[in-house]
Amino acid sequence: MHIQLIGFMCTGKSRIGRELAARLGAPFYDIDRVIEQRVGPIKPFFEREGEAAFRAVETQVLHELLDAPPAVIAMGGGTPCEGDNLERMKAAGTVVWLDVPMEVLMPRIERSGGDRPLLAGLKGMQLRTRVQQLLEPRIPFYSQADLQITAVGTPTELAERIATRLQAR
Repeated sequence: MHIQLIGFMCTGKSRIGRELAARLGAPFYDIDRVIEQRVGPIKPFFEREGEAAFRAVETQVLHELLDAPPAVIAMGGGTPCEGDNLERMKAAGTVVWLDVPMEVLMPRIERSGGDRPLLAGLKGMQLRTRVQQLLEPRIPFYSQADLQITAVGTPTELAERIATRLQAR
C-alpha cells in the first residue's frame, strides 16, 4: 500500500516524504520530479502547453506510480483534485493531508513559491489572494484524506508523527 502525501504547495510534501520513506524503508517519489523527467521543467511546460496538458501528464504519471510497488509519494498540490485521482489514490493506499496554517504557509510561499506556474509574478496581497483562491476549492478534496496532520515542525518530527499515526491504524 502506498503512503501518499497531499496538500497545498510549500507544505513540505517532498521533504517530509523523503524523511518518511527513509524511516519506513520504502522508495520515495515526488510526482513533480517524475513529471519533469518526462517534459522538462514544469513552469515552461505549463506556460507553453497550458494547465490541461500538465494535468493530463500528471494523471498519467499518477496512474503509473500507483501501479508500481508500494512507495511514499509526494503529490502535486492539485493532483487529488483532478478527475478520479483521489478515488484511485485512496484505493491504492493511505492518503495523508499535510495541513499548514495560512500564517505559516504564506512566508514559505513568499520564500520559495516563485517557481510555481499558478503564482508567477505575484507578490503581497495579490499573492495571498491567489493562494486563497487556489486553496479554498482544494480543501474539500484534501479533507477526504485518511489522515490529517498539522504540518508545523521539522520534516523529521513530522515524518515521525506520520509514521506513528500509520502504525496506530
